[in-house]
Amino acid sequence: MGDLRKRGVVALGVTALVAPLTLAIGATPAQAASCTTSAGPYQKKVEKFLGRPVDGKQSAADCKAIRAFQNKHGIRPNIGYAGPVTWGVMDLMNKQRAVGKNPNKAGKCPTNKGRIACVNLTLQLSWIQDGKKLVYGPVPVRTGRNGYETRTGLKKVYWRNKNHVSTIYNVPMPYSQFFDGGQAFHSVGVSMWNPPGSHGCVNMTKTAAKKYWSLLKKGDDVYVYGRKPGT
Repeated sequence: MGDLRKRGVVALGVTALVAPLTLAIGATPAQAASCTTSAGPYQKKVEKFLGRPVDGKQSAADCKAIRAFQNKHGIRPNIGYAGPVTWGVMDLMNKQRAVGKNPNKAGKCPTNKGRIACVNLTLQLSWIQDGKKLVYGPVPVRTGRNGYETRTGLKKVYWRNKNHVSTIYNVPMPYSQFFDGGQAFHSVGVSMWNPPGSHGCVNMTKTAAKKYWSLLKKGDDVYVYGRKPGT
């Protein structure tokens, strides 16, 4: 593919690794936040998710556990508060786990296309199927944030670049498989639950992106449906 076309692909909204959403004025990912003593509106749910004693009261141990979760997934502010963003990530994880090995139970991803990569924006899951047979997945993914939504519909993989680098953000996008303008499957080095999301691409772990690279080829179908929470 010519250089002009490559630049066009990038300009249409290639995902970059960006700083997590900052939820407090002046807060930055590098800041060392203090641990809050306040119980949040989702205190009991968060305690249960983390295997803590469920009493709805914030303890030092509760705060430490919540902060560890927030730091792992890039949630800010990371002060151990059981707020809506933290619980939203946990709730999504619960829903993803409940899917098990039957991600297309509702039949929304086409089963008459042969091999196809499916992306459920609502549950932030992706998998590869061949007819009704599950080939790989489901795996958690990180799709476009509000204003940069991953576009829905039936697409095709039209360009693959194993060592692609974004010329807009100057960041690597390993195992890129483009299926809609600048939107592609590719690996990133952040948590799949890192808010608020990508710039439109379907972010994956390195393991998942490598597997997709080995299973998909140019011309394979991709079906994107649903709506990402918060968009």
